[in-house]
Amino acid sequence: MRTTTGWQATGAEGLKPARLERRELRRDDIAVRVDYCGLCHSDLQALHNHDGHSPLVPGHEFTGVVSELGPEVTGFSVGDTVAVGNIVDSCRHCPMCRAGQENFCHEFPTLTYGGRDRVDGSTTLGGFSREYVVREDFAYRLPEGLDPAAAAPLMCAGITVWEPLRALDVGPGKRVAVVGLGGLGHLAVKLAVALGATTTVISRTQDKADDARRLGAQEFIVSADSAQMTAARESFDVVIDTVSAPHDLVPYLRLVGLDGTLSVVGYLGEITVEVTDLLIGRKKLSSAGSGGRPATAELLQFCADNAVLPDIEVLPSAEVATALTRMERNDVRYRFVLDMSDLDEAG
Repeated sequence: MRTTTGWQATGAEGLKPARLERRELRRDDIAVRVDYCGLCHSDLQALHNHDGHSPLVPGHEFTGVVSELGPEVTGFSVGDTVAVGNIVDSCRHCPMCRAGQENFCHEFPTLTYGGRDRVDGSTTLGGFSREYVVREDFAYRLPEGLDPAAAAPLMCAGITVWEPLRALDVGPGKRVAVVGLGGLGHLAVKLAVALGATTTVISRTQDKADDARRLGAQEFIVSADSAQMTAARESFDVVIDTVSAPHDLVPYLRLVGLDGTLSVVGYLGEITVEVTDLLIGRKKLSSAGSGGRPATAELLQFCADNAVLPDIEVLPSAEVATALTRMERNDVRYRFVLDMSDLDEAG
């Protein structure tokens, strides 16, 4: 086994620096020196739910540099800048995998952390570390022009909103509303605008109206204002709902026009919807999560070609506890990214 340094959960004491084991490179593996790793709300949730009985190293959206190659790797060279997301393997033979939708693998994809390695059964440890070993097929060359720090959140937040935008054929002539302006929402706005859609932001208060317009949105609706919501009834072809807490979907379904779609990507728990709320207007309710390999590569190239990157705040990895606390308070606009280079000193 090879070793590296990272931030590992230790129960009630939170994250502590630790020596981590990585597998020796298999024939189609690459070793990646992790330079930047984004923080996601799912990292926070994993830490809150951690029982201490299994190893936990969070982090599933990161960029870095290839440092070593397995003997059969053909797609990368040492020194290439790459990105890795929240899926690092899949069965590769089910209908979803064959369709390039490894995120929906029938045998469940291997997650970047907290997953089960398909070869040796070990628990995967994530990108809050200085090195990661991954199959070359699940690493992506970072296109020229993409800042590696800012590109990291594209590998989770970005692809999560990109897949429904593409699946719903968002582009010129489409009217899109984005509910919630956080890590997911602000990227949904930027991508919808870059795709050519007329884009509106829906938020609980007026506080983020200026930010919404800075990001490219043409309109802003306060969801707590019943007059504004009534005026916007049936105004949109696509509504992307990025709110992570439980909430009533009916007000947002009313904003969807004839044959339009409400795509819920923020909250993945149980919901209740009256069929008549879908029936009137032939509306559709959908969801999405992560993305397959073709869509992820497409997203990275699109962002490079159109200068689309998330708004980030970079912190040294030693300040991970501060970042997690602030994220829990929604004190970030709009995504934290950890600079992992300080782990060299910790090692």
